[in-house]
Parts: sequence; C-alpha cells; structure tokens
Amino acid sequence: MKAVWTFALARLAGILLLGVIVGLFVPPAWLWLIVAFSLYLAWQLRNLYLVERWLRLRSQLDPPAIGGVWGDVVAHIVRLHRRKQFHKRRLAQLFRELRRSTAALPDGVIILGGQSEIVWFNRRAGNLLGLMRPVDIGLRIDNLIRVPEFIHYLHSAEFSSPLIIRPPMQAEMYLALQVVPYGAGQSLLLVRDVTRQMQLEAMRKDFVANASHELRTPLTVIAGYLDTLADDAGLDPAWEGPIRDMRAQALRMNSIIADLLELSRLEAADEEAGREPIDVPRLLERLHRDALARTLRPREIALALDAAEGLYGVPQEIESAFTNLLDNAIKYTPADGRVLMRWTVDADGAQFAVIDSGIGVPREHIPRLTERFYRVDAGRSRSQGGSGLGLAIVKHAVQRHGGRLEVQSVEGRGSTFACHFPPERVRAAVVVAKSRADG
Repeated sequence: MKAVWTFALARLAGILLLGVIVGLFVPPAWLWLIVAFSLYLAWQLRNLYLVERWLRLRSQLDPPAIGGVWGDVVAHIVRLHRRKQFHKRRLAQLFRELRRSTAALPDGVIILGGQSEIVWFNRRAGNLLGLMRPVDIGLRIDNLIRVPEFIHYLHSAEFSSPLIIRPPMQAEMYLALQVVPYGAGQSLLLVRDVTRQMQLEAMRKDFVANASHELRTPLTVIAGYLDTLADDAGLDPAWEGPIRDMRAQALRMNSIIADLLELSRLEAADEEAGREPIDVPRLLERLHRDALARTLRPREIALALDAAEGLYGVPQEIESAFTNLLDNAIKYTPADGRVLMRWTVDADGAQFAVIDSGIGVPREHIPRLTERFYRVDAGRSRSQGGSGLGLAIVKHAVQRHGGRLEVQSVEGRGSTFACHFPPERVRAAVVVAKSRADG
C-alpha cells in the first residue's frame, strides 16, 4: 500500500514538472501547470466513474482494469464482496439447517419479540396451535391463544414451570407451554403435546381413588376382628404381640387410605374452594392444645397469634392442611427442640407458618417434597408412620384457596413451612387480637 501511494505521488509530481518544463519553452508556465493538473484530474475522474459504474452494475460488469491506488481500491472491494458472499452463503446454509432441525423437533417452537409478537414459528407449533404463515407473523401471541391462564402466565415473571392448557378449538388436547426469555426482551415459547401424559395421570388418579375405596371395606373388617381378638380375655399370650403389631399396621393402612381419598378428592375438585367463615385463631388454639397433650413431642410447642382475622374457605381442608404441617414438624423435631406456629395478616394477605428446629431438608429435595409418596428418608418416615401424602394434601388444599405453599429449610437447622393466602380470602376479625407463645 505504501509503494502504491509513493508511485501515485511521484506520478503527480512528474506531470506537474512536465507542465513547468513546457511552460519554460512556451510561456506562460502557470497556464501549462494548470493544463497538466487538469489532465491529471480528468484522469482521476475517469477512474472514479469506472469504479462507480462497476459498483452500480456489479452483477453485469467485470471489475475495471485500472492501476495505482484505484486498482488497490477495486481489489479491496472485490475481496470484501467475496467475503460477504461467503458469509451470506454460510448464514443461508445455517438458517436452512436450523429450519430443518426445528421442523424435525417433536415440540413446537415460537420466537416472540419484545411485545410478545410472533417473529417466527416452526411447523409443529403451527399444527398444535393452528398458526398460519405469513398471516400470523407479527401478531401478538396472546391475541391468538385466548386462554385466561395463558395470558396471566405470559405477563407474569415466573416461567420456571410450564403451563398446561386445553386449546379452545381442541378440547380433548392438553398442551404444555413454557416461556424461555433470552436476548434483549425476546423469548422462546415451547409448545408440547402432553395429552397422553395427562390421560395416564387421570387414569392413575382414578385407579388410586377406586382402589382406596375398594380397600377400605375389607380393611375395616380386618381391623374389627383384630380389635375383637385383642379384647378376648382367653387369648393365648403368645398372640398378644403379633395382634398388637397387626392392629398398628391396620391403623396405618387406614390412615394411608384416608389420605389417598382426601388427596383424590382435592385433585378432582377443579372449582375454587367454598367461602365458609373460618375462625383461624380458635382453630390454631385447639391444634396447639392437642399438640401439647401428645406424649411424644418436642419440649416446646409455641403458638403466636399476631392477628385476629380468619379465612373464607372450607374448614375441613384448612384444618387438614394446618394439621399435616404441624404433624410433620413434631415428627421431625427432636425431643429437646422447638416448634412454633405463627398466624399473621398484612396487606399481601394471610400467612400460617410452622417453624421448627428439626433435622431440616437437603436443598435438592425441597422441590419434590409435595409429590405424593415422596420421602427424603424413606426408612425414617415409615418408622414414624409417615405416608408421604401429607404435604401433597397441604399443597392442593392451599391452592384450592388461591394460595401457595412455601418451603424453606436448612439441613440440620430446621424448616419453615408457610401457607400464603390472598387478601380476598382474609376474613375480618371478630374478636380482639391476641398474641401467645406457650411452651
């Protein structure tokens, strides 16, 4: 590049020198200097015209054959053009591969812009949601999927779990939708057909409910005969131990069946829970007295009533949820530990929390605690009579009341299980507020 510019400057100097020499023989010299410079400028304008014409008609013309600086400029442009063509072909190839790969995906993929407008979708998403290209490109996705739950999910900030909906035009289908944010305000909407899984889940729930109903009658008969044998004064002493164990196992089976039936009822209830008035402080006082009357319990069981408000809901379900949380805390807290029940109400709603100083739960187990039959320590749970259904019942009962269950735990330091209820479920206080902490 330096040599090219040296040659160009030398050429300009030579032309101007030639004009000066001619001017010495044929005066005036300044006129010939202007003529020489004008000829040089005309030659440069010609080269500029050839380059501009080639750039304008590059698809029809070959690069102009000119030397010097202009030749280097043309060579640079040719190299840039070839590089651009290479990257363009590569991007086109990558895009074709992306389209082929996304078209082969079993799930639907939709790219959404900053205003939830559709930027692109694959064939599977079009089939599952009835989208058409190109008429639906650029439209907001919530204008095409008119399901209230999806609209609320789309405008929330919680996308960790997928949302399962039934499309309005395909009532027999279940779709799982999940938003995955990326980039500057963009997001992916993943669509999966989970109809088969939902049907299997419904079959499993029906089987559990029906099996529990069928087992209850024969188990009641067996328990009755065991009670009769245990009360028989003429019973061989050798049978007292086995019959006592059989009665304990029969009671445990009855408890499991009762929990299964309760959980099946909660799962089958699609509608929101009723709105009967519930005196929560009085309910907690009764649970507190019952807990203190237990033989096997932690040294301290305290109750803190920081509000006198109650709830609107189904009393049996709320009592079942609170009792299960209290039972769990008592089971997994050592004899020298402490369990605290706390009831509070603020602008965000009501909260019932059970705080214990027990064994705690490892972090990796917390997301699965509310699954039916899930146990962190199966052997210990069975030895203490746990069925693995209590927290599942709590979660469904709280959700039916528009609330949520929140779990915080540190292994070896205790746990906090909190039921949060929305403000519309809070019942105004009818008694004077009081706070108590009994051991």
